[in-house]
Amino acid sequence: MSVLIDPPNWPGPRGLLWSHLVSDVSVEELHAFAAALGVPPRAFDRDHYDVPETVYERAIALGAEAVSSRELVTRLTAAGLRRRRIRPSTHRW
Repeated sequence: MSVLIDPPNWPGPRGLLWSHLVSDVSVEELHAFAAALGVPPRAFDRDHYDVPETVYERAIALGAEAVSSRELVTRLTAAGLRRRRIRPSTHRW
């Protein structure tokens, strides 16, 4: 299992800091880990889950590997699982 979590450094709803939870193996592994952690499916965004600082330590206790945000993106990209947001075209035809 290779589920990764970055530090809760991202400001978000309810005045909490948020982390990103990813897998560098498969999206299925990520969904299973998130379910075991009690993270709702609505927290999934393309290739990661946004999780509040309140679950960071529990994620690590369940086996997530704490990594920097840079390493998280690097490993997600290297695994071919990075899904970038597609920006709408600014061209008007």
